[in-house]
Amino acid sequence: MKKLYFVLTFILTTSCLFAQKVNVVGHVIDTLSKPIPSATIMLLSAKDSTLVNFGSSDLGGGFELKNINQGSYILKITFVGFKTYTKKIATSPDSPVLDAGRIKMLFVSTELEAIIVQADKAQVVVKRDTIEYNATTFKTKANATVEDLLKKMPGIEVSTDGTVSAQGEQVQKVLVDGREFFGRDPKLATRNLPADAIEKVQVFDKKSDQAQFTGIEDGQREKTINLELKEEKRNGAFGKMMAGAGTNDRFKASASVNKFGKGSQLSFLGMGNNINEQGFGIDDFMNFTGGSQSMMSGGGVTIRTTGGGGNQSGPTINTGRQNGIMTNYAGGVNFNEDLSKKTTLTSSYFYNKLDQNITQNTHRVNYLPNDSSYFYDESAVQRNQSDNHRATLNIDQKIDSANSIKSTNSLTYSNSEQNAITNGATTLTDGTMVNTSARNNQSAQTSLNLNSSLLYRHKFAKKGRSFSTTLTYGLSQIKSKGSQNSQNEYFTLNPGTQEIVQKNTQTTDNQSYAANLSYIEPLGGRKYLEASYNIRNSLNQVDRQVFDEKNGVATPNQALSNKYNGNYLYSRPGLNLRVNRQKYNFSAGVNYQNTHLKSDATVKFKAIDKTFESFLPSAHFNYDFTSVKHLRMDYETAMNEPSIQQLQPVIDNSDPLNISTGNPELRPSYSHRMTANFTLFDPGRLFNFFSFITANYTLSPIINSQSVNANLVRLTKPINVSDQVNMTANFNVGMPVKKILSRFNVGPTASWTRGINSLNEQESYTWQQSLGGRVGYNFTFKEVFTLDLSANLSHQQTTYEFNKANNQTYFNKTYTAETNVTIRKNYQFNTNLDYLVYTSETTDYNQVIPYWNMSVSRFLLKNNVGELRFTVNNLLDQSLSVSQSANTNYLQQQVTNNLGRYFMVSFTYSLNKQLNPMGGRGNRGGGGMRMMIRD
Repeated sequence: MKKLYFVLTFILTTSCLFAQKVNVVGHVIDTLSKPIPSATIMLLSAKDSTLVNFGSSDLGGGFELKNINQGSYILKITFVGFKTYTKKIATSPDSPVLDAGRIKMLFVSTELEAIIVQADKAQVVVKRDTIEYNATTFKTKANATVEDLLKKMPGIEVSTDGTVSAQGEQVQKVLVDGREFFGRDPKLATRNLPADAIEKVQVFDKKSDQAQFTGIEDGQREKTINLELKEEKRNGAFGKMMAGAGTNDRFKASASVNKFGKGSQLSFLGMGNNINEQGFGIDDFMNFTGGSQSMMSGGGVTIRTTGGGGNQSGPTINTGRQNGIMTNYAGGVNFNEDLSKKTTLTSSYFYNKLDQNITQNTHRVNYLPNDSSYFYDESAVQRNQSDNHRATLNIDQKIDSANSIKSTNSLTYSNSEQNAITNGATTLTDGTMVNTSARNNQSAQTSLNLNSSLLYRHKFAKKGRSFSTTLTYGLSQIKSKGSQNSQNEYFTLNPGTQEIVQKNTQTTDNQSYAANLSYIEPLGGRKYLEASYNIRNSLNQVDRQVFDEKNGVATPNQALSNKYNGNYLYSRPGLNLRVNRQKYNFSAGVNYQNTHLKSDATVKFKAIDKTFESFLPSAHFNYDFTSVKHLRMDYETAMNEPSIQQLQPVIDNSDPLNISTGNPELRPSYSHRMTANFTLFDPGRLFNFFSFITANYTLSPIINSQSVNANLVRLTKPINVSDQVNMTANFNVGMPVKKILSRFNVGPTASWTRGINSLNEQESYTWQQSLGGRVGYNFTFKEVFTLDLSANLSHQQTTYEFNKANNQTYFNKTYTAETNVTIRKNYQFNTNLDYLVYTSETTDYNQVIPYWNMSVSRFLLKNNVGELRFTVNNLLDQSLSVSQSANTNYLQQQVTNNLGRYFMVSFTYSLNKQLNPMGGRGNRGGGGMRMMIRD
């Protein structure tokens, strides 16, 4: 018994000793006893020198490393211009604090001549929910943009169309020094700001304004990048101007001028070219041309394949290059100003004009029940033209220490025209012709969109108690007109010819009003309770008129025309509890959502009066294992109502072989979403690991049900099915190998979807799985030579329950190589090769496309602010772009025209070009920072 008592006592005592944590504190000073702020503090294991914790000194030179286990360590302190300080320390179980005292840093010995002191600088730092990249440690070519810089950073991917993803999520917003830059388009910042102006790149999930104020999650997050400028760029003008001319009448010109001062940001952008380069997002182009309204306009505003519709889409892999031949002109101004200590203004205006010509060929294999299939082939020529204006105006007013108001406003106006000529044919697998179609669709559209919100925030005298409210107003007005002239022939059931000559007009008006109220009550012990209420009312009016034309006489077509007035009334009260602790925070809550849909009766549309109710729980959890290791988990639910277009039983016959209609019997879908995000970065070894895993389960999802008749004419109609499951996972592992001046990055991805397909009123399961990812390698030798190699792979397989003989498998691969060579400081050679391979086991499709670009630059003028460049684009003259995709009942390949080979001479002038101490052009170093010290 005594032995047992002794053993238990020993175990409990030992456990207590090991469980006890200590904090390491101290102050960093120089030889004059002045504090040294921002010194790097590292705590290394005495056994193997691995990094245990790290931090930095504050403005007073003080530092504190928290939650350190008992043991022996090496305290290491570094600061540029001072000798590295190291000291062995050991914790004591008798004290919760280990005071390292006042640590005096010694200056590096200096000589009369200038010397170079090089200090390693961590490439990546994890600060709880923010991943911060030190931009100065990533080398880019001369006159590179932020987009070029982001491509070098682990965990960040930039597709060839400029879309930026971080930790597996698409970046929705890019800020500059914490402020919006030309509204919400990330590419206006990434493609127009120079890389050498950036000091740090910060990646985080931006919460809504109300969540930032209350501290309680509301489920609204945006993956955001903040570009922190170098100090010298905040107090002067910088930017660049460029002009170039090439063969085949190719031209390119752009200008970016930025003047930043204390509390002020002013930027001008201008661009024009006919080489398919965009300084803004393609999503804007889709909005300008009315892509979302294509089904209602009587003409395709984008090339859309018509051999059949789908339900949930699988991954689509393509070259990422802008399809067709595009000429664009754009320009704008961004102005941010601190009007006073309490008032901040953020504003912008942007205009662009686009002209795009597309030629596209499509081959699609469509699957039917009973293991049968058929082919659809289409050739199309299309021209899109658009003019767009976009303006934003935001004001943040701090009334006093307890009250503030923020007004956010955006306005867009666009005018677009489209003309598409399409020829399609449907055949059976034995070559039997079933139908053909020749169409000429034209449409024109104007649209106006206004969105405004007003946020009021109030803090009470009691700490933690607050109230906030957000009022929003939205206005959308779209007017369009279109025409269709088509000849359709059918060769099987009831052979014959169908001719359609129609014109149509449509006006769509939508107004919405909303209010969101939130009250926070502190419960003590760092716990808070939030009561919230949200109400929104949306008024919709649609008037579509279709006329048949014969011998110049227009006759109303009542079957295709429709008038609709609808009203969505949405209300959602809720309660949320938040708990804050030193190493974690947790919030959980539930909302009750009530949606009332009411519409007037029309000739074909009976009156609707429906109410949808649901409880929506949510939970959010963040845990900090250490200062460099973090876990975030989220659970959210949502009820998604059908759109007005989905509810209207109006036939759209803009493609007579693939017609569609709405369904007034649709119900809302209810989704559960769980995500887990883990980040780890070891600054001692520059090792990073990022992971993002998400799972979605949706009840009553809305899919496109399809019916195919004997003439293989397809009718698409939205319906509710029982459920759908989707899971995705993204990982990224990066590590340097300093001995060979290299860095490796591996980023595997995987997704799995189980959906339901409805074909000819028969429901069946469909499974899609995709495996792939990216592997990257970088070699950097000083500022002389860089080599980047990467492979991006995607292997997708789709399995059908209704057609087991025609499962789909395709494999898309992109291999990329790029090198930069600097010769005698004034010359630079750059070449990059993209080698794309598209294969399909289902159709024996095999397409290889190599894109090879090459350039030589000569730097001119004082401080090398001028660059004369000779470029060969698409050296192998591959004038096509390929897309391969799979859906729930088809596999499709598309080939689109693209720019062929051309030569160009351009000149770039850089404003406020910075020199590095070695006399170079300001290119980025590969491993640290340098400074000059003089006696």
